[in-house]
Amino acid sequence: MKFKCPTCETQLNVEPEMAGKLVRCPGCDSKLQIPAGGLPAPSGLPSPSGLPAPDLTSAPAGAPASEAEEHSQAPTAADLLVEQNRNARGGWEESDPTNPNPMLAFGIGFVVFLVWIGVLYPFKAPDGTAAANYTVMQFIASLFFKHALVSFTNTLFFTWSMAILYLKLQKLNHQKKALLLDVLPWEIGSEINRDNVGQFIDHLYRLPHRLRDSMMVNRIRKALELFEVKQNTGDVTNMLSSQSDIDGMRIGGSFSQLKAFLWAIPILGFIGTVIGLSHAISGMNFAGMSDLKEITNTLGNVTGGLGTAFDATLLGLVFALALNFPLNAMTKAEDDCLNDIDAFCNEVLLPRLNDGGSIAGGSTEGIMDTLVKAVANSQKEFLIDLNTLSARLMEQAANLDRRATEHQARVDREFATALTIMREKMTDAVTENVNKTSEYIRALSSGIQSLNGVLSQLGEKQILIHQVKKKGWFSRSE
Repeated sequence: MKFKCPTCETQLNVEPEMAGKLVRCPGCDSKLQIPAGGLPAPSGLPSPSGLPAPDLTSAPAGAPASEAEEHSQAPTAADLLVEQNRNARGGWEESDPTNPNPMLAFGIGFVVFLVWIGVLYPFKAPDGTAAANYTVMQFIASLFFKHALVSFTNTLFFTWSMAILYLKLQKLNHQKKALLLDVLPWEIGSEINRDNVGQFIDHLYRLPHRLRDSMMVNRIRKALELFEVKQNTGDVTNMLSSQSDIDGMRIGGSFSQLKAFLWAIPILGFIGTVIGLSHAISGMNFAGMSDLKEITNTLGNVTGGLGTAFDATLLGLVFALALNFPLNAMTKAEDDCLNDIDAFCNEVLLPRLNDGGSIAGGSTEGIMDTLVKAVANSQKEFLIDLNTLSARLMEQAANLDRRATEHQARVDREFATALTIMREKMTDAVTENVNKTSEYIRALSSGIQSLNGVLSQLGEKQILIHQVKKKGWFSRSE
């Protein structure tokens, strides 16, 4: 249900189950009594929301349609103010929603540590008092003063951890107060579209300054500003999911120091026990003792030292147990707060976003604009891909031309070299053949000349050929 604070006039978004209860106004921190019967929801809106959403663009009853159109189209002073606010928007500096100031936490823890030690100091037992005769406060004081170094360190770690939890509780209460704000008023419109998203953003900028910086308001502001630019519900959904993961990791990381303290406190207790045991055992020296009373006194001192040694472990375990429960309770509370913010974004913000892409919920102009934007974006992406492909093809063609030129030049060089080598070999072979032919011709010429000389010497001389008879078996047959 919707409720307005009568003191600071801050619009609150109160759950129906809080009817009849007292709540604190997140704007002025004053107590408010929520009506027991609740606030009736105006007609024409879904009953589960319980939030009024009058139609600001509708004309009064009985007014003609043309007058209604003039009323909706005429720029008003509010529209001019919204335009000025849109130009002046720049966000705001966001503080850490879950990590407290470490120096402030240490200061608070150190002060509490000093106060606690100062309170216990008067209850220190006098020297020589047996542990069995301690009072309750003397026993508690002995836990801290018998092992001063270890016990004081554990106490400082414990008070420091509790100071961190206290500051984290303050931040958590701040986040819970911001959940009561009416960040999406129905007076502006029942749905958030491109025409009125600027008015919703300006409403966030008019929220109280100390509540404006919260996880829910920051997340919704970023979502609406993204929707104002992109006009796409899918992009807003992805952004909200990513922001939820970031906030979850931020909350988980804020407990790292507390978990380190929770581990270190019992470990320091065990260290104190080991030191005490070492001192007690080193005091067991019965050399030269013959009297039973002396031996009994020595054993009493040793057993007393052992009891004191275990006190350090007892103190460390008590501190660890006392720290574990508020630590887990704070973890659950911050996770629940983050889940409430996620549920609000998924169940209230996203269903009210209308980017014009739904036939049932969007107007014809919105659908056409969405289609035009989709086609334009697709065409733009296609042209970008086409330009990229063309650039790659041109680059490949240039590479092919360069490689072809280099290959042709290399082939030309190799062919010219081979041709030169072949020409030289052919020249050498022809030269050698010519030389051999010339020598042969000269030798032939010399032979012919010698033959001519012999023939000239013979002249008209006759050459007689005498047949010589052969001797042997075959000579008779011849």
